[in-house]
Amino acid sequence: MSVFFPPCPPGSRTYVIRFGDTLYSIAIRFNTTVAAIIAANPGINPNNLQVGQVICIPGAPPVTCPAGTTAYVIVAGDTLYSLAIRFNTTVDELLRANPGINPNALFIGQVICVPVVTPPPTTCPTGFTTYTIKSGDTLYSLAIRYNTTVNVLLQANPGIYPNNLRVGQIICIPATT
Repeated sequence: MSVFFPPCPPGSRTYVIRFGDTLYSIAIRFNTTVAAIIAANPGINPNNLQVGQVICIPGAPPVTCPAGTTAYVIVAGDTLYSLAIRFNTTVDELLRANPGINPNALFIGQVICVPVVTPPPTTCPTGFTTYTIKSGDTLYSLAIRYNTTVNVLLQANPGIYPNNLRVGQIICIPATT
């Protein structure tokens, strides 16, 4: 059985009632008023909100993401950790790009900003060759193995996160002679 929810009016967004929600707490969270929420939801009983009930939140400001990030809409099951893995970033970077979000209370439909990661190099700088990350590799261990420094590896691989290397990721390392 599918349930149909009428679309919200322009300039508003849907919100799914969660345990403990009141119209007042929702109004505070979304910087609106109880009266505006009631006006956007004719027939709503403000004294009998039901968990799972879908309402419209008026005047939800669009999220403007800063340069170097892109907007992402939270879906069921998303966590900052799962998003960090999916977008090849870190939880710390996500938190920096989204000041004020509660990492333990993401909600479906919430828009966050995700750092845009520079794709892996297609060609390496002169004197470097490609290397595929293996289990256990760190930039430090690669620097030791290839007689270089972590800083040199970072300069040759702009956009990689040294604490989030993934098996199968391709980076540039000094070519051995």
